[in-house]
Amino acid sequence: FSSKEKFIFKIVLLYFCSFADNAVGLSFASDGSYPKDEGSSQEVTQSLFVGESQNRGTNGGQNKYWGVGGTDGRMRTLPRNRTFPIRGFQIYDGPVRLTQSTFRGFVPTPERNTSAVGFNLKNTWQLTPRNNLSQLSFHPTATLRAFFGRPGQWFEENDLDGDKNSIFHDVDGSVSGYRDTYVGRADNYLIQHPNCVQMPRWNGVTCSGRYSQVFIQTQGAPSLSLSISRDDYPAAPLVLRGINSQGASSQQYQPVLMMSKSYTLHWNGPAPREVVLSLINFDKDDWVLVGLCYPPDATFQIMGDINDRQRNIFDDITDYGTVSSLAELKARQTERKYFFDQNVGLLWFYLRARHGRDGHSYCSTKGCERVKVTSTTSSKQTCNCTRTAYPKYSKKPSAVVPMPAPNRQPCNDCGAQQFVFSSEPWTSYLLTQVKSVSVKEQQRGDNASFITVNEVTMSFSQPGFFLVSVDACSGKVNRKYFSAKMDSKMEEYLRSGMPRPSIVLMGTRGQPEGLADLAAHLVSFSLAKAADLTNKESLAMWGLLGGSSSPPWVSLQAGQGDDVLGLQERYLPLALESYGCPPPAPQTRKDLELLRKATGLQ
Repeated sequence: FSSKEKFIFKIVLLYFCSFADNAVGLSFASDGSYPKDEGSSQEVTQSLFVGESQNRGTNGGQNKYWGVGGTDGRMRTLPRNRTFPIRGFQIYDGPVRLTQSTFRGFVPTPERNTSAVGFNLKNTWQLTPRNNLSQLSFHPTATLRAFFGRPGQWFEENDLDGDKNSIFHDVDGSVSGYRDTYVGRADNYLIQHPNCVQMPRWNGVTCSGRYSQVFIQTQGAPSLSLSISRDDYPAAPLVLRGINSQGASSQQYQPVLMMSKSYTLHWNGPAPREVVLSLINFDKDDWVLVGLCYPPDATFQIMGDINDRQRNIFDDITDYGTVSSLAELKARQTERKYFFDQNVGLLWFYLRARHGRDGHSYCSTKGCERVKVTSTTSSKQTCNCTRTAYPKYSKKPSAVVPMPAPNRQPCNDCGAQQFVFSSEPWTSYLLTQVKSVSVKEQQRGDNASFITVNEVTMSFSQPGFFLVSVDACSGKVNRKYFSAKMDSKMEEYLRSGMPRPSIVLMGTRGQPEGLADLAAHLVSFSLAKAADLTNKESLAMWGLLGGSSSPPWVSLQAGQGDDVLGLQERYLPLALESYGCPPPAPQTRKDLELLRKATGLQ
């Protein structure tokens, strides 16, 4: 817990975590319920999310679900039903912050939506625009960065209040490609302007602007639906059903609104007698203009106040006065005034934050700023003023904040620093990839053959064998060798051409001559026995030359026919004493270091 003055915020920090092969990698539960909690900070940093790893599992036993993977099209165990939408980081409620993290292995299939970032399914609750993502890295195997759902299995109609208000702040543009923008659902026109960028695969839209929430609480009318229209887009209202059950005594609606815009609010029945509008996550001087629909004979008592929840009192209680026109109201927007257009049936007033917020609190440093409307009417008519409100109050769509240019430069600081997360965080790892290609693969148009060591790719374009040896202690490449066939020169190189201890990587292109004769010469690279390479068409090897024992990562993969190797990737531990490397210097425990950093304790 962190305390500052009279406000108390809950802080949850996750550092250096990894989440792999889950239906949902990570989802924070609710940070609390307004108006009981002040707010919180929930942060994930320097973490790795893997949708589908190369650990494909086996069919049967305790593995209930078996189906096609998205990353390679092969059969694998699945965390849920084969159609269940996999999500790496699931946004729910908030505010949450995800930064300096990496996503890999999130590839949809025709049956399954798989996304790096997603949202809680069938969500009735609020989604704050203060949820923010930054400095994220998406591996090429994370092909769907974000997904807002579509009607269908698991999502059902995808039309609950939280579903419709799904949104996050893309702080640096590392998700959408546009810095300091907000990504929301494509059909939510309360958050859009003409220059927004549509993201069809995501069912999303990326927009510039300032966004906050208004919590709208009613008494005695829990079954009403609320329809909100922005004057820029009156033909595209957002309809909310409320978060409480219809048997409750009150109802609450929690829309996300673009600041500095005007909105009209309508009901599918008689207007509630009492409506309280609370400013949530408003910064000082943020405002929206709202028009609530009422019968022409309605009279009002409108009061502004500040709910100090720490002391359980109401401060700054002020009655709103009337003005004679909307133009006069706009000219006096900093004052507590309202205008009732009886011909249309709209009660207009401003929701404007007069105080700043502190930390992650929902409300201002003085408390929660509210406007309470109590109406009196004899009418029982349905209060939907859309037909009379528009086109009178229609406005030309416009952006309050200009849309930024797309990011053109790569983000060098994005993603997690670590490639590998293990129970031995003091161990360094080497990223390796071997891409062999057979004759059949070349005939299908796949011509890439290479070996990669720590993101440095070494390609080879001629048929034959390609070997790369790496110092097993430092991780530096020390030899590269190519041979068109297995002959006496290659035999001599395998026997004495590489220093010890070395990690040895091998790939092939085409179907090189002498591949079957190679097997006996590979045993010296810590393989358990000579493999049968008869009729094999491609090869990928990870071996160790030197060392006191055979490490578990030593591997020989062979392809034949339609069973092709594709891109093979391994993370190999470096500088182990079992390789013959010097013992490492004493290491500081990272868990204790992070604990001291988070708590301030020495």
